[in-house]
Amino acid sequence: MPALPEIPWEKNRIWIWDCSHFTRAERVAYAIVDVVTRYWIGYLLTTEQTSPQAQLLFARALEDQNLLTPDGLPPDRDPEDPPILVAWSDNGSEMTAIDTRQFMALMAIIQHHGRPGTPTDQAHIESFFSHLKGDWPHLPQLTDAAALDAELGRIRAEYNTIRLHAAIGYVPPDDEHHGRGPEIRRARAAGIRRARAERIKQNRANKK
Repeated sequence: MPALPEIPWEKNRIWIWDCSHFTRAERVAYAIVDVVTRYWIGYLLTTEQTSPQAQLLFARALEDQNLLTPDGLPPDRDPEDPPILVAWSDNGSEMTAIDTRQFMALMAIIQHHGRPGTPTDQAHIESFFSHLKGDWPHLPQLTDAAALDAELGRIRAEYNTIRLHAAIGYVPPDDEHHGRGPEIRRARAAGIRRARAERIKQNRANKK
C-alpha cells in the first residue's frame, strides 16, 4: 500500500531523504530516494548539516529530474494545484529549519515528517543506507573525501542500473523509474510460464 495514499503512486511524487555519517572521511552524505521506484535521485557529500545543504541537495535533484523551468523555479501553478512532490524525512534540525520550509514552499514541495523517535517511519531511507554500506563495505573505510565522493557517484550509477531491488520486483531502479519495470516483470513471468510448460511436457515425454 502507498505510504501516503493521498499522493499519486508514481515516480517523482514522494522523495525520502536523510543523511549518514562517514566518520573516517569526516563527511556526511545526504541522499534522496524515490519511494515509488527506489531510484537514487541524488546525493550531497558535505561537512555540515544545515539548511543550505538541504536546499542545494534538492535544487540539484529537481534539476536532474527536469522538474524546474529554465529560471530554476517550478512550473506555474494554480493555488489549488497539488504540490510537485512530497519530501519525506525525519525531524532533523536541517529538515525542520525555517529556511528549509521556505525553500520547499517556493519549490512547491510539501514536507512530511516521521514521528519523533520512530526510525521505522523512515524505513525506506534507513534500508537504503544500510544496503549502501553493507553492499559496498569499503565506503566507510575511505579516509579521503574526494575518493569517497567519486565512489558514491560511481556506486549511484551501479545501484540504479545494475542492482536488482526486491521492493520493485527485482528490477533495477532505473528501469522502474523510466517505465520499463512492468514490461520486464511481464516478460519474466511469461518466461517462467513457458519454462514450466516445457518441463511438464518433457516430464510426460520421459514417462512414456
